[in-house]
Amino acid sequence: MRVIAGSLLAVLLAHAATASAQSAPGALPPPFAAGEPLGVVVDGVRTPISPNVKVYGAVVNAESCVYDAGRKLILAVNRGANQNEVPNDGFVSLINPDGSVHTPRWIGQTRAGLVLNHPFGSDIHKGQLYLADRDGGVADGTPSVSVLRRFDLRTGAPTGQIVVPESTGFNDIAVAADGTVYASQTGGGEAKLPMRIYKVLQDGRTSVLIEGAPLSSPNGVGLDPAGNLVVLNMGDDRVLTFSPQGRLLRTERAAQPGSDGLVILPDGTKYVSSVRQGGVSRIRPGEPAELIARGIPSAASMCFDSDSRRLVIPMNPNNALAFISIE
Repeated sequence: MRVIAGSLLAVLLAHAATASAQSAPGALPPPFAAGEPLGVVVDGVRTPISPNVKVYGAVVNAESCVYDAGRKLILAVNRGANQNEVPNDGFVSLINPDGSVHTPRWIGQTRAGLVLNHPFGSDIHKGQLYLADRDGGVADGTPSVSVLRRFDLRTGAPTGQIVVPESTGFNDIAVAADGTVYASQTGGGEAKLPMRIYKVLQDGRTSVLIEGAPLSSPNGVGLDPAGNLVVLNMGDDRVLTFSPQGRLLRTERAAQPGSDGLVILPDGTKYVSSVRQGGVSRIRPGEPAELIARGIPSAASMCFDSDSRRLVIPMNPNNALAFISIE
C-alpha cells in the first residue's frame, strides 16, 4: 500500500470530510467562506495577531500574483498539489507588501462552494479577480479543459466562470478595459499542442486570435498603455506586441530567453522574468533590454506593487516570493 505523507493525508481527509458533508442525504451544502487574517479564536472571541509579529510563508507552488491597490495587498495565486494528486487544491493567499502573511488561505480556507483546481495566470478588473484555472486532469493522461473563474475582490466569493473546451489549459491572462480576456496556451510538449493566444469575450464567445509563428511557447501576456497585447515567448527571447486584432506591431528582445512574467508600467517600460534562466529584464521604450536581476529560481508570472514600487515574483516549486525594488 502506498504511504501518504502526513500533510497530504490531512488535505485528503479534509476534502473527504467536505465531500461527505455535501453528499449527506437532505443536507444543504455549506456556504462559501473566505479565510480570516492571522489570529486566534478563543471562546468565540477573535484576537488578531500582534503588529510586532511577522509571519512568512503561505505560498504553495505559486504560479502568479496580482496587486490589490485598494487594500494594498498582494494576492498570491497558489496551484497547490497537482490535480492527479489532490483535486481542487488551489488557493489564494493575501500577502503584505513586506512579504509577511496577512491571510494564509483567503480563497480556499474551506472547499465549500469553491472549485479552484490548479490556477495559473491572474488579473483584476472592475472589482473582480480573474483566474486561469482548469478542470479535469485528475488521472495521468486524462485531458484538462481551460476555465476562467471569477471571484469578488472584496469577499473572495465565486462570481462566475467561462469554460473554454477548445483549450487544454491557459497559462497567463490579461483583461482589457472592456472585459475581454486574452489568454496564452503555451502548447508544444509531447502532445504537440498548438501554440495559441485566445480571445474570450464577456459573453463567453471564444476565438483563436493568434496561432503559430511568431509564437514560440507563448507564456506571459499583458496590455500596454495603448491597449495593445504584449506576449512573451518562452521558447526564445522575443517580446511581441500585437494589435487587439492580432496584427504584429513590434518585436523586442529580453536579455534572456525563457520568458514568463510580465509587468508593463504606465510609461511603457516592460519588466520580463525568465523562468528558465532566472533573470529579470528591463526594456525601456526604444532601448535594448538590460538585465537588472539574476539567479531567481523558477521566476514565474510576476506582479507589481505600485505603492512600494516593487516587483513580486512567485518562484513556483520553491514555495516563496521574490521582491525587487525598482527605480
